[in-house]
Amino acid sequence: MTRVLPALIALAAGLFVCGQAAAAKGPVVEAPAGAVRGEAGEGVDVYRGIPYAAPPTGRNRWRPPAPAPAWRGVRDATRFGPACVQPPSRPGGVYAEDLGAVSEDCLSLNIWTPENASGAPVMVWIHGGSLVAGASRSSLYDGQALARRGIVVVTINYRLGVLGYLAHPDLSAESPDGVSGNYGLLDQIAALRWVRDNIAAFGGNPGNVTIAGESAGGLSVMYLMAAPPARGLFHKAIAESAYMISTPELKTARFGQAPAEAVGEQLASKLGVRGLARLRAMEPFELTWKAAAAGFAPFGTVDGKVLPRQLVEVFDAGEQAPVPLLAGFNSGEIRTLRFLAPPPPGSPEAYVASIRQRYGPLADEFLRLYPASDMGESILASTRDGIYGWTAERLVRRQTRLGQPAFLYLFDHGYPAADSAGLHAFHASEIPYVFGVIDRTPAAWPKSPATPQEARLSSDMTDYWAAFVRDGAPGGEGASAWRPYGDDRVWMVFRDVPTPATRVMPGMFELHEEVVARRRAVGGIPWNWNLGLVSPPLPPSVPSSQPTESR
Repeated sequence: MTRVLPALIALAAGLFVCGQAAAAKGPVVEAPAGAVRGEAGEGVDVYRGIPYAAPPTGRNRWRPPAPAPAWRGVRDATRFGPACVQPPSRPGGVYAEDLGAVSEDCLSLNIWTPENASGAPVMVWIHGGSLVAGASRSSLYDGQALARRGIVVVTINYRLGVLGYLAHPDLSAESPDGVSGNYGLLDQIAALRWVRDNIAAFGGNPGNVTIAGESAGGLSVMYLMAAPPARGLFHKAIAESAYMISTPELKTARFGQAPAEAVGEQLASKLGVRGLARLRAMEPFELTWKAAAAGFAPFGTVDGKVLPRQLVEVFDAGEQAPVPLLAGFNSGEIRTLRFLAPPPPGSPEAYVASIRQRYGPLADEFLRLYPASDMGESILASTRDGIYGWTAERLVRRQTRLGQPAFLYLFDHGYPAADSAGLHAFHASEIPYVFGVIDRTPAAWPKSPATPQEARLSSDMTDYWAAFVRDGAPGGEGASAWRPYGDDRVWMVFRDVPTPATRVMPGMFELHEEVVARRRAVGGIPWNWNLGLVSPPLPPSVPSSQPTESR
């Protein structure tokens, strides 16, 4: 053993030197934040794991992000940084993926840039995962295909779960603004500031930045559009499968939501931990697990500073960022999110009776859109539309009202592996087509067939998204023209080929907008998650003082 150990040390040292030598061959960028060495690919350079903020650990837990410490020399940027602390993926689930190392020290970003780029448009991607899970390193977010179309792609990590979204009176007392919560959102804003200050060194244009995200990433896009501190840091927005939910307010119970500070106090009580010092001393994985087990659900907090008002109120007042928008949703959203849908009753008659009792004068329209003849599909569709469909169309309507070009899509593409599993156009299934990675999806993801038709659809979608990032209008060589939403309510429907259409779901938006308007009018009812068979009885009418949708 005494002879073997020096040999092993020498071997390890040799491998380390070889690794350093290999890394030394990569491209180097001298950015204001510091010099980094990345990895050269086929026409695309990649820089991974670049810190954009200081580690939010110890006394920095539940504080706004601070600038990243400076480094000396050239930093190796060939490996992804750790994912933020989160529960492990459910084995065998469609979205399960090995994210590698997980740490509280996780505020890093990755950059894919065209070789020799200069002044290129930039897309900053915000991952989904219910603000609980996910990471910028996912194989779904590989930026090479978009970079080959002239786009600088940035993917970011941000704090998740209780570490990213806890509000508490003691945390508010520490804050100069008297607020707490929204730490994950503040991380996203810090990343955008880093991009503004550094991306030109990587060939990007800080004056042409698009924020983009799916699911919780789409929710984050809406938060950023509503957040005054984010204003001017981006110039276009993409929201895929976003959900404009009612949001907890910092100190006030409203729309059926307890005050965010009270939720934080209740969580500390359930955990049996007194004082911020003890909460900050808790091991991050233990804290994350126990908070989730205690029912803590992370959302943004309406605090009057970072989020000034409810999202619906901000967008109704035209106070959101006045930028071009691309938004849409998938026809099978709920097929992998069945926990959001209520179970079907014992008979069609029971279904009809329940809807009539809950929706009153709106019941006939509800049953027209979601008939009892196929309860299972109707339940999936009504849940989808009340959360994702209504949000997507509301977003493009509000941006159109601001005079901004807005583009609406429906992803309704199926292929054998997904359809045979009952997952036609499931939640997030558009992402591999947008990023051009249909051949590199997670292990349990239904695999797209390696056919020219699938490759062409993916290429078209990548082209559309890249064109929007570039100049605010989705387009592609030889692809169907995609016009703004406008008065004729144009959609782009992605099935086997992109096909423009008008008024794809007549009555869908109007029904759910009326439901939300009635719930907003009484003030004590949330308008998300409690849909269809689990809806509380609707208020009978909207007071004349309550604004309603006019288009």
